[in-house]
Amino acid sequence: MFLNRHPLAVVWRSRGILTALRSAMSNEDLISVDYEIFGRVQGVFFRKYTQAEGKKLGLVGWVQNTGAGTVQGQLQGPCSKVKEMQEWLKSTGSPKSHITKAEFKNEKTVDSLEHSSFNIVK
Repeated sequence: MFLNRHPLAVVWRSRGILTALRSAMSNEDLISVDYEIFGRVQGVFFRKYTQAEGKKLGLVGWVQNTGAGTVQGQLQGPCSKVKEMQEWLKSTGSPKSHITKAEFKNEKTVDSLEHSSFNIVK
């Protein structure tokens, strides 16, 4: 009961803090992977949904539209969470998107995260 009345209780209940703590306590390798998504992925809030899903999973990286009509970016975080995000990018995306192909390359283990958040690049 004391924790619920403590001023820091709100901070501890924050999903972002808990995700960061879980990641820090995990012995899981951190990985980085580049991606490109093909299909109807522009003009359907794909970047916004990708950013939200990445943050929900505690990942960092970026997402942007390309001149070729695709969406590309980079994911970094614990291996299992990156794999979960890859599945989301292959099969879910935003509600109005239609994904025809997802390519992942340059997967590598990293010692530390190279990004501090998950950004939409314009």
